[in-house]
Amino acid sequence: MRSEAELDEALTRPSETLIESLSDLDGDLVVLGAGGKMGPSLVRLARRAMVEAGLSSRVIAVSRFGSGDTAERLSAEGVEVIRADIGDERDLDRLPEAANVVYMAGAKFGTTGNEHRTWHANSYLPGRIAERYRGARIAAFSTGNVYPLVPVHSGGATEATRPGPLGEYAMSCLGRERLLEHASVTFGTRVVLLRLNYAIDLRYGVLLDIARRVRDGEPVDVSMGCVNVCWQGWANEVALRALHLAAVPAVSLNVTGPETVSVRHLAEAFGARLGVEPLIVGEESGSALLSDATEAHRLFGYPTVALGRLVDWTAEWLRSGAPVWDKPTKFERRDGSY
Repeated sequence: MRSEAELDEALTRPSETLIESLSDLDGDLVVLGAGGKMGPSLVRLARRAMVEAGLSSRVIAVSRFGSGDTAERLSAEGVEVIRADIGDERDLDRLPEAANVVYMAGAKFGTTGNEHRTWHANSYLPGRIAERYRGARIAAFSTGNVYPLVPVHSGGATEATRPGPLGEYAMSCLGRERLLEHASVTFGTRVVLLRLNYAIDLRYGVLLDIARRVRDGEPVDVSMGCVNVCWQGWANEVALRALHLAAVPAVSLNVTGPETVSVRHLAEAFGARLGVEPLIVGEESGSALLSDATEAHRLFGYPTVALGRLVDWTAEWLRSGAPVWDKPTKFERRDGSY
């Protein structure tokens, strides 16, 4: 895995199960926030699956699509692209109707000092989307940050764990969930909430954050002693297949890998692969931000790329000089400040 072409092919190659699942899904698909980190690969995955299923349904990608050629590339692959700011009521009103919606828009980094913007993006807008698409199925990305830190030996928070968000970002994401739940009960909107942490794309993610620090001789803070990760291609497939789970009242689903992964172990693993002695700082705490995704694994199977392979791919990606995005996850933050 040494080029973006290889990576994008792997991320957007639909499984037979996904093709079958989408073939049973009536109507068009609108993806809101399609220009973000995960959006383009999810859109292309959905489009490829629908084409292979022989469907005429449209895949509609909605985003501001600021810089780069993402919009043009998606359009070239048969995706209907709409440049829009969903925070603008006029843009929101002109969006096409659709039976299925994947909601991916949100704000995390830069929350501190801009809390009002974060709440608007993460709480207010999802409520408006639920009103606009009240008759659709909605699969909305949320985050494992809505949970409190849990003991590292607990196996992670389950969907039944009482929320305990730390910081304004996590609180605003719980606000997103509450407003979507309200819409579900009030309008009869079918909703599934996807509590994701953390997706791995090779160009960004927890594994890349750790690997780059090891390679560059920078300290790896192990205060957040453990994490969960999963292959982004699997997370996108789960999101699309989970449209069938959308219900009234709204349901929640943890989306991540099965392992509770030691940050220290990951640093040492990358050190061995990159030929560098990792610089470890801090001491592991007895708690961490962890989720138990047993239900997602029961419904959709385990992630299609195993953790060990993701570690190998990430190390090879760095060694080859392949492109990376300057979008750190800040997974090590224990106070919820982003």
